[in-house]
Amino acid sequence: MKRELLSILGVVLLSAIVFAENYPYRSDVLWVTVPNHADWLYQTGEQATVEIQFYKYGVPRDGVTVNYELGADMMPSEVRGTVVLKKGKAVIPMGTMREPGFRDCRMTATVDGKTYRHHIKVGFSPEKIQPYTQMPADFSEFWSKNKAELSKVPLKYTKELAAEYCTDKIDCYLVKLQVNERGQAVYGYLFYPKNAKKGSCPAVLCLPGAGVKTIKEPLRHKYYAEQGCIRFEIEIHGLNPKMAAEDFMDISNAFNGKENGYLSNGLDNRDNYYMKRVYLACVRSIDLLVSLPEWDGKNVILQGGSQGGALALVTAGLDFRVTACVANHPALSDMAGYMAGRAGGYPHFFRVAGMDTPDKLKTMAYYDVVNFARFIKVPVRMTWGYNDDVCPPTTSYAVYNVLQCPKEALVTPINEHWTSADTEYGHLVWILNHLR
Repeated sequence: MKRELLSILGVVLLSAIVFAENYPYRSDVLWVTVPNHADWLYQTGEQATVEIQFYKYGVPRDGVTVNYELGADMMPSEVRGTVVLKKGKAVIPMGTMREPGFRDCRMTATVDGKTYRHHIKVGFSPEKIQPYTQMPADFSEFWSKNKAELSKVPLKYTKELAAEYCTDKIDCYLVKLQVNERGQAVYGYLFYPKNAKKGSCPAVLCLPGAGVKTIKEPLRHKYYAEQGCIRFEIEIHGLNPKMAAEDFMDISNAFNGKENGYLSNGLDNRDNYYMKRVYLACVRSIDLLVSLPEWDGKNVILQGGSQGGALALVTAGLDFRVTACVANHPALSDMAGYMAGRAGGYPHFFRVAGMDTPDKLKTMAYYDVVNFARFIKVPVRMTWGYNDDVCPPTTSYAVYNVLQCPKEALVTPINEHWTSADTEYGHLVWILNHLR
């Protein structure tokens, strides 16, 4: 099966049409930042510099003043200065760090009456970053108890054909999956290869990014099912993706603010926190996948980015049935890192007053990705960028460095909070190469 899938993948790659766009996308200006270490990495105590270049319409601008600020990842600026571009170029001394972490150079330039911004982060011994978050003594007991309670709830779901997402190669169904004894549910689109045979398909659970929103473009990853995988892409709030976009927006505006968002809901108590239901819904989603007659009986793979990357790693640590995991720039990682005077993970609770109470900090530890990562035994692929200010690189390294499993990192320094289509497709290549 694995050989057949890889053969098909090769054909698709050869026939793919790539449409090129300028970088950055449809902008008149281009910043180029070139650290004096090609990999953007330094040892602690080592001095870093970065050459900056500024172009407008592809022409280097001379005599432009660039203001810059330097500070640790997500932290206030410590140093300010200016440089003047000569033939479109200048060099900024970024200094060093005495502790492992990332240093950020934030730049502004006013050209023809408009101000442009850019930034670049470089790392200092990031392989030595360790999480601030510690594991509660009863962490395993807490989650084992909750999983045991979930296992007593019968598996119930509805499944209806979603003809609008079926093609000549794949079938799609809209699923409503009950996730607890109270009847709460999540929705998802379940994709199969057309005419899939019994026991033939690895299963891939795709987990969502943050927000109260619909499942975006369900067919964007149709190549999973086209190449032999069952793929189940879920939302986490129990909202039917057939709802109008305006309705999703109204709900998001009402229940997704900094002070009242779902990621803060119940944070004072580990048993009442909103994300407990979400984490267990991911386990229940695996219950569904392994019940399908088309599942190959061996492979259960998790995949997601940001909040979805967090949920993938969390579920890999929770559920022994998982066989591989792919996570982009995971959120919910070392969330209390700000207590150590450095970057913490999304949703950056400490930006809101009153979020650093002892009760909230205690609950965070039961839901932090770093503590689930310690239990993962299966192969993991992670990818992240250094310029990310949503899920900062400090927190991705905090997760990656505690993994004690076969692991692989695709580090893309220039990336902010995004992944390219090639990277997303590369996840499938990696998955197919790690089938059992």
